[in-house]
Amino acid sequence: MNQYEREYELKKVELTQIYDMIRTGDFICISYNALEPVGFLRNLHTIKDRVENVTLRHGGLWYDYPFAGREDMKGHFKALTTFYDSFCRSHHTCRLASLVPGNMHNNTERVLEDHHINMYYGLAAPMDKNGFVRVPLNLVYEMDAIRSADIVVLQIDRNLPMVSGENLVHIRDIDYIVEMDEPVITIEDTIPSKTEMQIGQYVAELVPDGATIQLGIGKIPNAVGSYLAGKKDLGVHTEMITSIIAELAEAGVITGRRKTLHRELIVGAFALGSQRLYDFLDGNPQISLRSASYVNNPFIIAKNEKMTSINTCLQIDLTGQICSESLGTRQFSGPGGAADFAIGASHSKGGKSIIAVKSTAKNGTVSTIQPTLYPGGVVTITRNDIDYIVTEYGVAKMKGKSIDERVDSLIQVAHPKFREELRFKADEYEIW
Repeated sequence: MNQYEREYELKKVELTQIYDMIRTGDFICISYNALEPVGFLRNLHTIKDRVENVTLRHGGLWYDYPFAGREDMKGHFKALTTFYDSFCRSHHTCRLASLVPGNMHNNTERVLEDHHINMYYGLAAPMDKNGFVRVPLNLVYEMDAIRSADIVVLQIDRNLPMVSGENLVHIRDIDYIVEMDEPVITIEDTIPSKTEMQIGQYVAELVPDGATIQLGIGKIPNAVGSYLAGKKDLGVHTEMITSIIAELAEAGVITGRRKTLHRELIVGAFALGSQRLYDFLDGNPQISLRSASYVNNPFIIAKNEKMTSINTCLQIDLTGQICSESLGTRQFSGPGGAADFAIGASHSKGGKSIIAVKSTAKNGTVSTIQPTLYPGGVVTITRNDIDYIVTEYGVAKMKGKSIDERVDSLIQVAHPKFREELRFKADEYEIW
């Protein structure tokens, strides 16, 4: 046993001992996405009777924990989140969670101006012989929180892949170790519909060989990926590394040879997808995970020539304003890195910012393109930062276009049954 292994053994504790350290008024940051500490969160509510005003910061939850949704947790726990998940939405009236608006590249920095982190609890892969553990799969804010927290607790999970990047933490910088293996959170691939495949084809036609891409997750990104299979030497600089990115890399479509920043590396802030994705990441030197404060920084993004940002949204108005996170006043999701990448791509040499979305929602009863956003709707991406809007009916170019031209283009890619109404409202509201 070397010196690092001895130090590791001295820092090992049981989870119940960590609960005992939590005090009234504490601000706790946890790892999230694929690193959600299920075991820690599952029984957090058991300390309710001895604590008040404990705040947890996360970026959305995969499971419905008692601390996050029960009425009797009021006054004891509250969450600050950067993403409003389905549980936040369903428990909205309990007022146990509140969104922290902000762009992902500087959200953590802004939060820490007014909050001191008392404890960080997160997952990590096992320690190597040199005393380092890796924080794999999610680096959105984890490294920033680890460096700022009074108490750093890492849960060592042997099921996690070893992922390369700026994600090393030395045993000397860890206060406590909890050993607990849990199934790694996965998302299985979804099969795009005919409509989504059509959108994917239109988007892929906008992506040149040698472009550096940013993709999200879901059916439309998967459809885009299917049509990117014929491209050459694509690169990746993305908030989220997904299963379709792994597939394109394995097929030789993604090589990074023409990247102008971090040549040949697949750069991302987090990875989330299937077990196949995690197997691809494990020990792969082509992967470079970095904090979102770097990956999502528009100035960094713009250094990638032909940077092509591909995102989706909830609603678009006739001038090109993009709402990705709310339905009127009701928070639905979060801003994520949509604005970061749209701004970065629009400032990249040869870059493009693209929004890809189906023309209708709610089983075809509502147009995604509206004369104006619903009252209270959040403008996630301004109309100044979008180059193209794509639906199954075609491509509407926004870059360099007047409002009058934008209205015409957006009505042309709206669903045919809503076009007459959109034209009427555009004239009524004098949108030209």
